[in-house]
Amino acid sequence: MKMRKPDFWLNKNIISYFFFPFSLIIFLINKIKNYSTRNKYSIKTICVGNINVGGTGKTSLAIEIYKILNKKSKIVFIKKNYSDQIDEIKLLEKHGNIEIDKNRINALQNAVSKKYQLAIFDDGLQQKNINYDIKILCFNSDEGFGNGFLLPAGPLRESIDEIKKYDIAFINGEKRNKKLYYKIKSINKNIKIFEGKYIPKNLNKLNMKKKYYMFCGIGNPNEFKNTLKKYKFNIKYKTIFPDHYKISSDEIRKIKKFSLKKNLSIITTEKDYLRLDRSQRKNINYLATNLKIKKIKEFKKILSSKLWKK
Repeated sequence: MKMRKPDFWLNKNIISYFFFPFSLIIFLINKIKNYSTRNKYSIKTICVGNINVGGTGKTSLAIEIYKILNKKSKIVFIKKNYSDQIDEIKLLEKHGNIEIDKNRINALQNAVSKKYQLAIFDDGLQQKNINYDIKILCFNSDEGFGNGFLLPAGPLRESIDEIKKYDIAFINGEKRNKKLYYKIKSINKNIKIFEGKYIPKNLNKLNMKKKYYMFCGIGNPNEFKNTLKKYKFNIKYKTIFPDHYKISSDEIRKIKKFSLKKNLSIITTEKDYLRLDRSQRKNINYLATNLKIKKIKEFKKILSSKLWKK
C-alpha cells in the first residue's frame, strides 16, 4: 500500500534516528553503484532527476527542455517503466515521443536505433552506468533536503555529496529558499542554479467564483495547494492521497457525492486527472501548469554549450 511522506522525513526526531541504521544499506548500495562503468552512446543525453523522493518538478522541467530544444534536434523522452507512474508517462506523451522500458539502457538503445539525436531522461541520476552529457538536479523550494537522511530515515535517495557530480540544479516552487541555494553552492561551487515557478495555463477554463474541493496524489501536495492559493481559488475541503496513488471509483464517487451536497466544484492536478479512468473524469476539473524558468536565456545558453560544444 502506498504511503504519504512521513513527517519525520522533514525534521529529525526519534523515529528518523530509529531508521537511521537501515539508511546505511542505501549508502553502501550507492557506493557500489559509483564504481559502475559509465557508458557513452551515439546520442546526446540530458538527465533530469532528483536526490529526494518525489515532488521536485523533474517531469515539468523535462517538458520545458523539450520545448527549448525541439527545433534543434530530433528528441525523445526516456522513462523507466514503473507501473505506478502512468500519469507521468501520459504527461510526457502529450508533448513528444517517448521510449519506455523496464531497463533504461534498452530504452536508450531503442532511441539510438530510431535515429533520435537527443534523449531527455525523466529520472535516472541514480543510474550510474550512463554517461549523461548534462545532469540536472531538481529540488522543491519548500522541502529542500528534508531532514538530510537517506531512505528510510529521510527522503534522500543518495547523499548530498553527489551534488559535486552534477551540472545544473533547479529549485522549483513558490517559496524562495536562499538557505538551500547556498547549501548547494557550498557542496559544488561550479554548479549552475536556476529557479522555476508553476504558472497555470488553463485559468480561463475554470470558474474562479466557485468554491472548490481539492484532491491530489503527488509528491508535494503543498506546492499544488500554494499555487491554488496564489491564484485565489476558494478551497473549502481537500483530500491528499499518496504520490502516484490510483484512486478507486468508490473514492471518486464519495468525493463527487460530498461535493454535490456542499455545492462544490472539484479540482485536481493534471497528473492526477491523467491517472483517472475516462469514466471517472466527468465533472472533475484540473489545473494545468507550465514551469516558468527564471533566467531562461542563460539556461538555453548553457544547454547549447554543453550539448554542441566544439
